[in-house]
Amino acid sequence: MIAPSRILRGSKLGDFLPQHSTNPTSALTPEWAALLECASPHPNVRRLDELVRKSVNWSSLRALADEHGVLPLLAMRLRDLDESIVPAEMRHRLREWQRSQMVFSLSLTAELFRLLDRFAASGLEVLLTKGPVLAARCYGDPGSRQYTDLDLIVRGKDIHQATEMMIALGYEAKVPLKAIEAKKLPGEYVFTQHDTGLLVEFHTEHTFRYHPRPLPVEKLFERRACVQFDGHDVPALSTEDELILICIHGAKHFWTRLMWIADVAALVSKQDVDWDRAMAAGREVGAERMLRVGLRLATDVLGARLPAQVAGDVQADGAAERVVAQIKSRLRLADATPFGLFGRAAFRMRMRGGYLRGAAYLLRLSLSPTEEDWVSGSEEKRSWLLDAMGRPFRLARKYGRDGRT
Repeated sequence: MIAPSRILRGSKLGDFLPQHSTNPTSALTPEWAALLECASPHPNVRRLDELVRKSVNWSSLRALADEHGVLPLLAMRLRDLDESIVPAEMRHRLREWQRSQMVFSLSLTAELFRLLDRFAASGLEVLLTKGPVLAARCYGDPGSRQYTDLDLIVRGKDIHQATEMMIALGYEAKVPLKAIEAKKLPGEYVFTQHDTGLLVEFHTEHTFRYHPRPLPVEKLFERRACVQFDGHDVPALSTEDELILICIHGAKHFWTRLMWIADVAALVSKQDVDWDRAMAAGREVGAERMLRVGLRLATDVLGARLPAQVAGDVQADGAAERVVAQIKSRLRLADATPFGLFGRAAFRMRMRGGYLRGAAYLLRLSLSPTEEDWVSGSEEKRSWLLDAMGRPFRLARKYGRDGRT
């Protein structure tokens, strides 16, 4: 089972919307303006029709959508237009891509159900996040969002048993059982199905290191919800906890893809969000600024609508506004130089909010080793300090020269 391949890469993204523009499409290339319309939770079909009737470069538009992870949304919106507008080759290639994506999604969903049944039979609780559950919540079905793996949350105390079960189910574990027994903490627990290449990632309260404060995993299980697709009730994060997680995830990756903004915009537009609970969940893990940045991107870039009180709170955060302006200026450039070491550090601190809190957050991230930092051959030892001391040097080597990841 191989995920659909990327179609084209490296197209120019054109100019992005100026921060205070009164005409939301006046400064945009037709391709970028059309893509924003497609990714919006409130698309204007008439406006999209007008945009694509202009001198749209269809290859660039398709490559742009692929680069930003929103090919399903592009295909979905173009279906609403007159067939004579979209070139036959474009329609054909999008249909072929959708067919491949659907087959992959169905296979992934079937495997998800197999895993959930096995875990339920053993009494081991898991929660699904991102991937197919976001597709169902935001866009209506598991095949309407690009994803290539399954993300599951499990309690830290259960990860050894979960790993044993995944191995018994035919998966290869990137993190060996001996490393788990030695209390080594990876970035995530990755499992690969040898024959298909399918990836399943398990997360615990200890692997969500980009949460400014420890994740209260028991509360996540208490607040869980069920998302239904293909006739199954799938245990998932509550809408509010999912919102916090995807905002933190976007911040982790510097919001470089439109897909992550579209997810936030769609989630708050399609789901009934308990905003008091969402704000409380953000405070619980120290992610208030990350939440406000995610919400502001959703409104500024894709026209999501927020309740007046929530919008006022988001707009009042001047530091978040400056971070959003920086993200928007970089989002428009496919060939923007990635953040170097100091740029990454400054961004992390601003996303945390406050100098002291930002510095403490950065220090923790800099000294919390993952499997990439483990001393060679020490997977069975508890040499955390040695691993932690090596992490800053690895980060400097990785990001210090030209900023490329």
